[in-house]
Amino acid sequence: MGLTGKAALVGAAQYKPEKYASAPRMFHLEQVADLGTQALADAGLTLGDVDGLVLTGPQFHEAGMFVPAMAGEYLGVRLDFAEVVDLGGASAVGMVWRAAAAIELGMCSTVLCVIPARLAPTAPDDDHAAEVMKAARYGGHSTRYGAPEAEMDLPYGHMAQNTGYAMIAQRYAALHGWDAEALARIAVAQRFNACHNPQALFHGQPITVQDVFASRMVAEPLRMLEIVMPVAGGAAVVVTREDIARRCAHRGARVIGCGEHVQSKSPTYASDMLSTPIGPASRRAFAMAGLRPSDMHMAQIYDCYTITVLLTLEDAGFCEKGQGQRFLREHDLSFKGDFPMNTHGGQLSFGQAGSAGGMSQVIEALHQIQGRAGERQLARRELAYVSGTGGVMSEQGALILQGA
Repeated sequence: MGLTGKAALVGAAQYKPEKYASAPRMFHLEQVADLGTQALADAGLTLGDVDGLVLTGPQFHEAGMFVPAMAGEYLGVRLDFAEVVDLGGASAVGMVWRAAAAIELGMCSTVLCVIPARLAPTAPDDDHAAEVMKAARYGGHSTRYGAPEAEMDLPYGHMAQNTGYAMIAQRYAALHGWDAEALARIAVAQRFNACHNPQALFHGQPITVQDVFASRMVAEPLRMLEIVMPVAGGAAVVVTREDIARRCAHRGARVIGCGEHVQSKSPTYASDMLSTPIGPASRRAFAMAGLRPSDMHMAQIYDCYTITVLLTLEDAGFCEKGQGQRFLREHDLSFKGDFPMNTHGGQLSFGQAGSAGGMSQVIEALHQIQGRAGERQLARRELAYVSGTGGVMSEQGALILQGA
């Protein structure tokens, strides 16, 4: 049982990542309309084709509930399928497989998936935006009364994502050793890819392993160039039925496998910090597709930190547990190499636009399969593995895409 490839990604749109200081001032509904119509135009479809809508939440400025109905009304569409996905950086992957599943079940035919950019507070009484900004100071952790993190994590200094991922990295080092140069190779290869992507935030700014070593230590053993730079940006994709996909402007990317797993909110409560949810999620995705990690032509791996990539490579099955650093040394991760990964630059060098950051991996896989990746285009481009990570290795998902 599972997805059978009767739904495909056919169009996409995303804002060019930029620093928050110069972010567009459109409200969330305006962004849904703007990104959505761009993605539909990219596919050769219109709003008249849309009967499904998937959004992220709870981040909408305009309302905290009834968001799909509000957005559908704004777009002027009637929906047979409506969903809100709240999985942080795993939301993009989660949105795509939910859309594909709804289509295969016959609930709808064309689904628009949109992740708008976050907005700064726009008025003194904007309580929701103020709450988001307050939580952001602690790395997205809840500061509300009764939240386990507010009572058990924050008072003891476990604040923000940097500390959580550094704790995981230290645990990895204690068990398997720490090859700083191997981890730095991730950042260097992805920056190389970004230098061939005009849309990337760090386009034209190559780095070396020594540059990574020279960057500031943020949370030992993670340095500045091993950690994403949050940026402003949003993204949207279109998933549609296979017969509609055949008349779209570009070839589709069929969704043939998916998996999702959630184990805890904070690594404090994980039974084993090095056994991540991406393991069961990926195993399910590969089994559903009837494929193995070695069959993939590319890997678009969520890369909020270099340690995230290392653990994903191991737990998804691209190498054995504890052998990830050796794998990184033995393979070329650039789009010119033998293991092309995050060919757009990844979030480390393309930019991480909040939850929309994970959509950049989905879109890059789509563009590679469509043959629209420009000078970083891969020759072998039929099969793609895409991962998503929310929180501190808390919520993770995987997709297997195949050229239609």
